[in-house]
Amino acid sequence: MPKLSRKNQITIPVAVLREAGLTPGDQVSVRAAGKGRVEIERLVDAIELYAGSFKPGYPPGYLDALRDEWDR
Repeated sequence: MPKLSRKNQITIPVAVLREAGLTPGDQVSVRAAGKGRVEIERLVDAIELYAGSFKPGYPPGYLDALRDEWDR
């Protein structure tokens, strides 16, 4: 059974980390969840999550038409 060290550190059992889907290098958030409870949650990289998911804001050819106007 893990116990809290004098430096406020704890070793989380590998089985628990695997079940939670946490891997070395994951950035996590740690917060109190009531008396005697702590929650650890993996942080989600918003850029990685949403990169490439938004459609372009202009219809095809719109920017080319604007650029053609500059040559006048």
